[in-house]
Amino acid sequence: MSGYSVPLRQLVEEFKLEVVNRASDFDKICVTVEDINRPALQLVGFYEHFEAARLQMIGMVEFTYLSGLSSEQRYVAFDRFFSYKVPALIISRGLQPYSECIETAKKHDITVLTSQEATSSLFSAMIATMKNYLAPRITRHGVLVEVYGEGLLLLGESGVGKSEAAIELVKRGHRLIADDAVEIHKAGEHGLEGTAPELIRHYIELRGIGVINVAKLFGMGSVKDSSSIDMVINLEQWSDTTTYDRLGIEDQHTTILGVDVPSLVIPAKPGRNLAVILEVAAMNNRQKRLGYNAAMEFTEQINRHFDESMS
Repeated sequence: MSGYSVPLRQLVEEFKLEVVNRASDFDKICVTVEDINRPALQLVGFYEHFEAARLQMIGMVEFTYLSGLSSEQRYVAFDRFFSYKVPALIISRGLQPYSECIETAKKHDITVLTSQEATSSLFSAMIATMKNYLAPRITRHGVLVEVYGEGLLLLGESGVGKSEAAIELVKRGHRLIADDAVEIHKAGEHGLEGTAPELIRHYIELRGIGVINVAKLFGMGSVKDSSSIDMVINLEQWSDTTTYDRLGIEDQHTTILGVDVPSLVIPAKPGRNLAVILEVAAMNNRQKRLGYNAAMEFTEQINRHFDESMS
């Protein structure tokens, strides 16, 4: 369990499931486990290690097995199965529930749903969706922009210029995802995705001007609801006493939700064009991910030059 939940009603609406039997607490049922169980073993009476908190799904295999049982045997199988108070049972492929299924579901107050979709496609699609809804998440103070397809998470103290850099990037054709607060959740084992809280989505605050609606001012092509987080940019005020990376040989990472994301520290001061620097950072990060590292190539050329000079 992730500690998060998704209402069963939301899944029913999203996947266009038909409610055949509605439990009395249907509107309160929340799914907390991202996996789905196909209860083949349970229907034959094996309940060791059975996770009743999962959604349950019956397809052609389970349905065919049940068709070979007598009405009394089906009643016993469903009666024991529903006694575990599962969140809901989904019957796929447009198959109609057995009367014993509906009778025992009403007895134990369990929701029964049906779908016209094939079992395998519905199974995989629902798991992918629930992984997204139930993924661990945090909120970070920062700005998320998409630059040349790369999601850049801009972090730094208030007033360092995050929003100003973001609006300049928007003017240059890139897209804003979130300003001020970025909701981050895991997307798979090694990826992160960011979005904006619904209340402030598409808005950005610029000191001296106030809050503007980026979508209405620059058009819908200037915003995006969510983006992967491919790089973290830590913006800080320029300090003459700080030594900044001149070559970029050492890879830096920021860990968020257990995922290591490439990161840079970029100093900001009047006269520096942050938008252009961020564009270059995005393109360079993509090149590195594709296997080309300009800093390493440059260092190797320097080393070869000195080796040849010494020989």
